[in-house]
Amino acid sequence: MPQDANNDWLVAARELSTAEVSDALDVFRLPGSAHGIGRITGTRPLFGQAYTVRYAPVDTGAPGTVGDFLDQVPPGAIVVIDNAGRTDCTVWGGILSAMAAHRGIGGTVINGVCRDTAEAEAANYSLYARGRFMRTGKDRVQVEAVGTPVSLGDVRVCPGDYVIGDADGIVVVPQARAEAVFRKALVTRGAEEKILAAVLAGASLSEARRLHGYHTLQRAAD
Repeated sequence: MPQDANNDWLVAARELSTAEVSDALDVFRLPGSAHGIGRITGTRPLFGQAYTVRYAPVDTGAPGTVGDFLDQVPPGAIVVIDNAGRTDCTVWGGILSAMAAHRGIGGTVINGVCRDTAEAEAANYSLYARGRFMRTGKDRVQVEAVGTPVSLGDVRVCPGDYVIGDADGIVVVPQARAEAVFRKALVTRGAEEKILAAVLAGASLSEARRLHGYHTLQRAAD
């Protein structure tokens, strides 16, 4: 974890929604919203730094493993797996979900599919993917790299980037831009809370939005 892990802005950021973070990313013209990846299991919001893994098709005659890297993942980290978006074989199953939950790993996000979802549900483990499919990845794919940049579709994820997940999906914030993005998202949250309070107190929606700059909250500065 970074040295600033106890900063107030980072503590407060754990309460942000993916929508609030996505709007803040727009302000800085940063990508980060992982299209097509959604929650499969778990009820707790996901927030942590990425531990990245990339898979590739097996080499002829030299099949690889599909999950031994989990021994090295620190508690609280988010496992981000790039299986090139494949939906014909899985790279995450029940043993991994149970082990990850037991070790306090923060969750898993897959550019691909998962299986044994009942076991992940039983562990209340936060698991995000493009879907679920029962066929194993053993002898079909193998770990190609760990701790290098990976892809969640059109979103690049580097080790240490912040990964946020909730019922609406996944967003990724570059570690180097985290403070600026999270601070902006917290400002947006504050403005939206004021809008709601004004409306509930009797103001019109258009008046409350105009007063608190609703339509410009996500716009990039010129």
